[in-house]
Amino acid sequence: MLYTLSRVNGVFTHQFKTEIIMSKTELQALRDQYDTDFEVGQDNIQAMGMDLHNPVFFISAILIIGFVLATLLFPTQSADFLGGAKSWTINTFDWLFMASGNIFVVFCLALIVLPVGKLRLGGKDATPDFSTPSWFAMLFAAGMGIGLMFWSVAEPIAYYTDWYGTPFNTEPETQAAARMAMGATMFHWGLHPWSIYAVVALSLAFFSFSKGMPFTIRSVFYPIFGERVWGWVGHFIDILAVLATIFGLATSLGLGAKQAAGGLHFLFGIGNDVSTQIAIVIGVTLVAIFSVVRGVDGGVKLLSNINIGMALLLFAFVFIAGPTLHLLGWIGTTLWSYAANILPLSNWLGRDDQSWLHGWTVFYWAWWISWSPFVGMFIARISRGRTVREFLVAVLLVPCLVTVIWMGVFGGAALEQSINGVGELADGISRVSLSMFQMLEQLPLTEISSFLGIVLVLTFFVTSSDSGSLVIDSITAGGKLDAPVPQRIFWASMEGLIAGTLLFGGGKQALDALQAGAISTGLPFTLVLLLMCVSLYKGLHHELALTRLEKKVRHAERRNADQSG
Repeated sequence: MLYTLSRVNGVFTHQFKTEIIMSKTELQALRDQYDTDFEVGQDNIQAMGMDLHNPVFFISAILIIGFVLATLLFPTQSADFLGGAKSWTINTFDWLFMASGNIFVVFCLALIVLPVGKLRLGGKDATPDFSTPSWFAMLFAAGMGIGLMFWSVAEPIAYYTDWYGTPFNTEPETQAAARMAMGATMFHWGLHPWSIYAVVALSLAFFSFSKGMPFTIRSVFYPIFGERVWGWVGHFIDILAVLATIFGLATSLGLGAKQAAGGLHFLFGIGNDVSTQIAIVIGVTLVAIFSVVRGVDGGVKLLSNINIGMALLLFAFVFIAGPTLHLLGWIGTTLWSYAANILPLSNWLGRDDQSWLHGWTVFYWAWWISWSPFVGMFIARISRGRTVREFLVAVLLVPCLVTVIWMGVFGGAALEQSINGVGELADGISRVSLSMFQMLEQLPLTEISSFLGIVLVLTFFVTSSDSGSLVIDSITAGGKLDAPVPQRIFWASMEGLIAGTLLFGGGKQALDALQAGAISTGLPFTLVLLLMCVSLYKGLHHELALTRLEKKVRHAERRNADQSG
């Protein structure tokens, strides 16, 4: 009997050992698929205290300088050429932008419920670098904070009054137009843009933190291109990301300076001229440099927390000082209209509102995509330690809920004034940059609330500038997370220099050309993002298989140890 048991145990032990050997061989083969000899910064050149990737830094710098000089020397021709490129991109590839936006939403929602949702960015033992409140604050500050300040008021009024078309050609200044205005505004700031950001952010966070690859866009495509991604294929992707980021940020900084100057003129009578606008650019740039030198934890996180605090204060004021009960109703209307119209608004076929569709939705999608390298990379940088499911819920669903509430209060307050013939919004939009201040003018404590709005706008610009600088630093340093301080100062200064130079030399025409250039980069980046979805799924599937096999090996080893004992 003892001999029989010993023989049986020996057979089991042999089977367990064989199973362990086979599983470990398979496990090593899986690990080897993402094993690269490339080292972060191996192609870098040290100069002037900076750690520069060759050739991404130098080609990007040359193209940026060349673009600015061409725009200054030939402002009319540049504006005409780039404006034509933007119009051609939007009108010809509307189907691509619309279809891709829908794909990104479905893809991200699917990842939430699929088994890969339990994977943790950075490995199973990784812990978050930032608290959840600070994480949320930085998400909003870098993502959409500044846009919500203006468009939450201006956009509903624009659709309600037929400022530039109405969704589905709805009869303007009717109850149906008001409901549709809120739903369409939320559509442009809801799931679709955040899913665009999420694709880039999740892809980069996964391949950098879970697979140990450089923190740069090219790393995402390793499953598709393999070692070639460290060559010219990757150089092209990273250069495109740098151009999209710097042009988008400089455009926003320049246009934001005009908006802030308009607010100062509205409130204090300060001249809304180029001198004021350039002074604002200089001030924002100096604060951004100070913040970017302090890094994510000491600079961006601090400013983001301040931003969210002031935004909550302004929100509470409008909610309490405005028609509170009606605003509660507008929050419900916004949510209902968004849910009811998200599918019709996502469809581009057979639409009879082509002017509105191209002028608003397709433009927005191209703009969000052109901003996705910057916002996506920044979100990735602050998201180590989160699970895929936690990440996507936070980046998609929570911002949408908050945006519904914000839009309902600010957009609802504006529509109440327009519908009831109160104030300047009764006549529609005069200038987008003044819409929020015109709405606040009809509430108590106008000077205090408007001043808070101006400060909030400026601090949102600072956080966008310094977080964008940190992103460009990483790309142009070959994927290093902590680029040298002079390099951070260089890119933060470049954003302000570009915006200020174009304001001084070409004014709005030059900034429009810069914006058209940023929008035009949305076309090639749409294809990059679609390919990114494929690569991300391959990577997540590989990680899930790796995790399951590691668990199987550990289980087999325990069984073998128990059997041997």
